[in-house]
Amino acid sequence: MNSNVLTEGFKLRSGAAPVACVDIGGTKVAVNIVDDQGGRGKVIEPTATTGERDALAQQIIRMVGQSCVLAGVSVADIERVGVSSCGPFVIHNGQVELAAPNICGGLAGKARGLPNDWQTALLEAPLRAAFAHVRVENDGIGALEAERRWGALQVDGVPMANCAYVTWSTGIGTGLCVDGHVLRGKNGNAGHAGHLFVSDNSDALCGCGNVGDVEGLTAGNAIARRFSPLGYPDAAALFVAAYSGDARAIALIDDLCLVMGRMLYNMIATVDLARISIGGSVYWHHRDYLLPRLRAVVQGKLPSLTDGCEIVSAGLGERVGDFGALALVV
Repeated sequence: MNSNVLTEGFKLRSGAAPVACVDIGGTKVAVNIVDDQGGRGKVIEPTATTGERDALAQQIIRMVGQSCVLAGVSVADIERVGVSSCGPFVIHNGQVELAAPNICGGLAGKARGLPNDWQTALLEAPLRAAFAHVRVENDGIGALEAERRWGALQVDGVPMANCAYVTWSTGIGTGLCVDGHVLRGKNGNAGHAGHLFVSDNSDALCGCGNVGDVEGLTAGNAIARRFSPLGYPDAAALFVAAYSGDARAIALIDDLCLVMGRMLYNMIATVDLARISIGGSVYWHHRDYLLPRLRAVVQGKLPSLTDGCEIVSAGLGERVGDFGALALVV
């Protein structure tokens, strides 16, 4: 990870008007103001999941105002707002609404434990009513564009043509680039490999309503749901136990890596990738432990497809979400 990129890259050209960068995850929302002086006024809050369907959008509007105050910038001077958000998306009247499994409780029902019955959360329409120029993209696409511009998905400053970004965090998300084209699909949902069915495990209820998809098995909140009865209340506890030599914890993580590794293989086999970069909180905090295990699952499988495809850690590290939102407005 290039420290110069993380400091010098997170700014606009000289004289550029400020922009607001919004990163929406299933757990938290982060907002930065960025201009030619760099990024500042960062505010972070838990993602809104209660109230009316526009609660998340109203939270973002308020947080942009707070970030502007901290940065010493007028909201009226914000030229563009880039929103990098977990998905999937639903397009209604030409504008993005979220059908995000970790935000909308109406998708999987009460068994999932979310405090709302939303099928979708309003997003783009309220933001466009508040700001002149808004771009909303799936966070996998935002991170992919950032990694191609500043991170691990470039070679000597040239963005790679066949690559992917994967986040292993509260949820599982991906962004895909094939032949130099970032894939989006009819609703901007291309690359939702986290919702591939891989198992019939009855304990793997995903927030989308699927039972046994990749996210329902391996995501950060899935680890807590599945393994807390075994004495591992969250991902951190599971890894601490594995590092101390707990054989059961090691076996559970190996199973998680088998699922994730097969997902990576399926992506490589489907779109013939040259490199995949991986980020997200679950992965990033345990990358030295996880990366060789993920590589081992893929290595040797149909070499005509997998040889020449590298699996690496995100070049932008823990800041890939911030840069993902910035990539949407530069």
